[in-house]
Amino acid sequence: MAIRFTKMHGIGNDFVVLDGVTQHLQLKPRDIRRLADRRRGIGCDQVLIAEPPGRPDVDFRYRIFNADGSEAGQCGNGARCFARFVRHRKLTAKPLITVETQGGPMTLRMLDKHQVEVNMGAPRLDPADIPLKREFRAPAYELAVDGETLCIGALSMGNPHAVLRVDDVAHCDLERLGPAIEGHPDFPERANAGFLEVVDRSSVRLRVYERGAGETLACGSGACAAVVWGRLQGWLDEQVTVHLPGGKLSVSWAGEGEPVLLSGPTAIAFEGTIRL
Repeated sequence: MAIRFTKMHGIGNDFVVLDGVTQHLQLKPRDIRRLADRRRGIGCDQVLIAEPPGRPDVDFRYRIFNADGSEAGQCGNGARCFARFVRHRKLTAKPLITVETQGGPMTLRMLDKHQVEVNMGAPRLDPADIPLKREFRAPAYELAVDGETLCIGALSMGNPHAVLRVDDVAHCDLERLGPAIEGHPDFPERANAGFLEVVDRSSVRLRVYERGAGETLACGSGACAAVVWGRLQGWLDEQVTVHLPGGKLSVSWAGEGEPVLLSGPTAIAFEGTIRL
């Protein structure tokens, strides 16, 4: 089976993007792992697939697969690349695109040829919606990890996130704590682990150990989760620049019940065909 693909990235968070509208795709988890393999395949953090919509009020179905073959509910950087991809492939000419995802509907807006704004929807804060094994919602949660107790924020942006504030994100113990938080039994669907350094009220630094992918250069939903928790803690203003290893994103959140807006650049690296 020969598949046309486009390799894209959003500030270094890289994707293999596939057109499942005009070509027939029946990919198994092993196929996803092959595409994502940086030595034997194309290489990426996630594989994204554009499919025909399953309901009349959206333009596309947007599917996200982690490098390990598991399907994810959300990816903000991927959504920005997805918007540029469907226009680049001439699947739509709309500047405002609505998509359905496993984590719920999303609205994608082209700001210019490269910049895309994503309406990520309102964050889900109740433990049952994350999901997190806690009976009641709290401003922060204690998590026992490797013999120590961490104080984390937890929420869903269509996928589960844990956020830990650190003094210096460059020297935090991500290599040890990231996998431990991601696979913690209190997160039954695993979690993306964000390590947040607050620079000032409008600027943060962030590293993310992504569920099913490991540390990536950027994570859009992780940036949103970090800003939401920082806002709830009273550390941040409404508009925040998030500095990640791959570059910077802009996140805006007016407060509880309101949607989170994520914007930043996209890039097409190359295109080709691969035989699976």
